Amino acid sequence: MKLDVMAGGLPLRTVQELAVDVAEAGLDGLVLTESGRTAYLSCAAASLAADIDVLTGIAVAFPRSPMVTASTAWELAEVSNGRFRLGLGTQIRAHVERRYGVAFEPPGPRMRDYLLALRSCFAAFRGDEPLEHRGPYHELTLLPPAWSPGAIDVADPPIDLAAVNPWMLRLAGELADGVHVHPLNTRTYLEQTVVPELAAGAARAGRSLDELEIIVPTFLVVGEDDDARRRWREGARMQLAFYGSTPNYSFIFEQLGRDGVTDLLRQRQREGDLAGMAAVIDDALLDAFVVSGTTESIADAILERFGGIATRVVDYFGAAAWGRDRSSPARWSTVAETLHGAG
Repeated sequence: MKLDVMAGGLPLRTVQELAVDVAEAGLDGLVLTESGRTAYLSCAAASLAADIDVLTGIAVAFPRSPMVTASTAWELAEVSNGRFRLGLGTQIRAHVERRYGVAFEPPGPRMRDYLLALRSCFAAFRGDEPLEHRGPYHELTLLPPAWSPGAIDVADPPIDLAAVNPWMLRLAGELADGVHVHPLNTRTYLEQTVVPELAAGAARAGRSLDELEIIVPTFLVVGEDDDARRRWREGARMQLAFYGSTPNYSFIFEQLGRDGVTDLLRQRQREGDLAGMAAVIDDALLDAFVVSGTTESIADAILERFGGIATRVVDYFGAAAWGRDRSSPARWSTVAETLHGAG
């Protein structure tokens, strides 16, 4: 099991400093999110600073043509010596249509066509075949030699797909190299939804679940005493309230026997009651989503929650926690060693 750190929205020089810290701690990589800043430039900065895995987790697909995304991923694969993973997601309709100004519907079939177009681009870059993708949403048929980046000395960048619901999970199992699980996840959700749907998609493509990277972000609440852990628990509580207000995620609470949580969160949200939103996530519910412990015990807690399922675990709070405590990287090296030894 690999251990990564999540970061996003940071100045590029800060990303480079964090990449060096991650490498020195013996962790595996950085997962760069896309919010106010592009994930791709952050990945380039990290790749030039340290020899670690770099992953977009995720970059928003639809605002960029498949050719633009493929070309960017190709260069990142080369500069990282093959340690770049292209993580893509749909985002939600409001952001795609109103912030980016591009088409969103239908997100599932549109993403399927997008993934196939990327594969066609990669094959054309290598010179294996002419560019010839004719799909329902993208048609790519022109790539003169002068406009192709050409072959590179590393493998094609793996493509990981962000997925929550069964349809998108099956698509990830069928066409992607891995999946980015949403931070709003529990062991129950992983066992009852993620694993079986990924396996169904993989079987449709004639391959095994073992061939997929399963990337699971988690709210790691680490501290040597209750007071030290409390700050991160409260941060997780508020973040869960925010994520849980999305109707499409309500079934994750229902799997825990907590029907109506999303409705309550949305009601508090409409009222502008942020404290009330957090209060909906009581301690028992919070414990289903966070992984807590001391520096010495957190590795065992991670294995208990994600063992046998996740191939990569991502510290959701990593960049924020490390920014406040410059001794964190050194203390995390034993955690990474334990997880690596667990396979």
